[in-house]
Amino acid sequence: MKITLTVLLMLLAACGPDVQPADQASERNPADLILMGGKVVTVDPEMAQAEAIAINGHTITAVGSNDEIATYIGPDTEVMELDGRLAIPGFIEGHGHYMSLGRAKQILDLGSVADWNEIVGMVARAVDGVASGDWVFGRGWHQEKWDSVPEPNVDGVPLNDRLNAIAPDNPVYLGHASGHASFANDAALDAAGIDGDTRDPDGGTIVRAPDGKATGLLRENAQDLVEAAIRDYQARLTDVESEQVAREQVRLAGEEALRFGVTSFQDAGSSFATIDFLKKLEDEGALPIRLYVMVRSESNAAMAEQLPRYRMVAEGNDFLTVRSIKRQIDGALGAHGAWLFEPYTDMPSSLGLVLESVADIERTAELAVTHGFQLNTHAIGTRANRETLDIYESVWAAANANGKALRWRVEHAQHIHPDDVPRFGALGVIGAVQGIHCTSDGPWIASRLGEERAEQTSYRWRDLLDSGAILNNGTDVPVESIDPIASFYASVSRMMNTGEKFHPGQAMTRMEALKSYTLDNAYSAFEEDLKGSITPGKLADIVVLSQDIMTIEEDAIAATRIDYTFVGGELKYARGGG
Repeated sequence: MKITLTVLLMLLAACGPDVQPADQASERNPADLILMGGKVVTVDPEMAQAEAIAINGHTITAVGSNDEIATYIGPDTEVMELDGRLAIPGFIEGHGHYMSLGRAKQILDLGSVADWNEIVGMVARAVDGVASGDWVFGRGWHQEKWDSVPEPNVDGVPLNDRLNAIAPDNPVYLGHASGHASFANDAALDAAGIDGDTRDPDGGTIVRAPDGKATGLLRENAQDLVEAAIRDYQARLTDVESEQVAREQVRLAGEEALRFGVTSFQDAGSSFATIDFLKKLEDEGALPIRLYVMVRSESNAAMAEQLPRYRMVAEGNDFLTVRSIKRQIDGALGAHGAWLFEPYTDMPSSLGLVLESVADIERTAELAVTHGFQLNTHAIGTRANRETLDIYESVWAAANANGKALRWRVEHAQHIHPDDVPRFGALGVIGAVQGIHCTSDGPWIASRLGEERAEQTSYRWRDLLDSGAILNNGTDVPVESIDPIASFYASVSRMMNTGEKFHPGQAMTRMEALKSYTLDNAYSAFEEDLKGSITPGKLADIVVLSQDIMTIEEDAIAATRIDYTFVGGELKYARGGG
């Protein structure tokens, strides 16, 4: 509720003679905006909790009691009454894919389908609306979440016969929720040149039926074959048309982020060309939220030449920061791509896949040290996590570098051998985890690893925190919804959709979970002096919630909604449009 100055003066007068607006009570400069009458959890260890916030421009001026902040009211101050609601620092998405989020809003959303039949129906309707030869795209399916297993199938995933029947002249390409597998019909396979003689690429698998025919399922790097054909298809667009598509992706991703209270987004990651585009938008003032972008999909040779030119350190009201590199040593557990020490329980012939070689990542690590870049390496399996820690430790030693000061990260850090958990804290390596992955994957992790190995290695947040490690939090959107409340709830409850908790002894406390989404996420991007807490002098990136997630009953947390999202002191989202 917004309050006029006249009404506010009447309320303040009723409170007593010591509470007056700034033009009567002090020589302070009036605030542009005041949020008051709420509960403010600052996440500032020096301040803890307050009732009101004063904002000037894009920064926070003061935080305190209603009486204290009332002294910042001037004739032009806008005052918003929080009505007892909780205000916290804006959520920071600690690991997501920004342009892919926008892209996911443009294609078929397969994230909530019940079974394969539903997907076939969605594709059939899409094919009816396009011309012959046009591609149909979708993303978000996950066979472990279907309510029935299709027949026939290979590894629980159907053959592509039904897609071939409904789309003989339209290539269809459907991405797995994890991003580590895809499903294609024969028209898409033909466009990629995949036939019975095509060999599996390094780090990828073309899944085949017993007769040798490709089923349509492509694991990890095998997706590159089809995606090369997709790039050829998309080259039909003019440069202007391509930019229009990309601008829409930025807009759609920003709208989704703001709706869920996300004011900053750590993008994992983007090419130099995409960074050039984002820089153009920043210069135009057209980025809806703040981006921390990791350089991705560039060769070591290109990075050796270009990294200095692309380094952008956050200052002031910046909306684009580039000071990190993203690498990927293995794939995902769901697609049998996570690199393990011991074979998969449900695929004993496999230890997973190595997507990018240790030697190549070592060279990237050397470049990161040389050019002052953070290195963030995707590692999900036990072997992948150890190899990543070994790379970091070896390169730091050779360069005589202070590893803790570099703040290098392991992205996901999902399945860690018990011997390697203490190394995170000792080395100062940040675990960039996703709370929601734990509860989303939990029901089927044991099918991949067995019960004992799952308990010993999977999502060991309490052990990592006790080792002294910093954890940041996110969703890996569009792998999961960008909703930080869902990931916060998963972090503190470990509650799965089965009604059971996944090894709840490894849960975070509520304050640990909130820090992991705010101040610790800011720390993991070298931005803790600018954001992550409601502290005078920091950016006024603030979220107001419908419920107090710090005190309500645990099972009520998931029903919390975002009421207001402020970025740099500007109201960018209000639930219901108010």
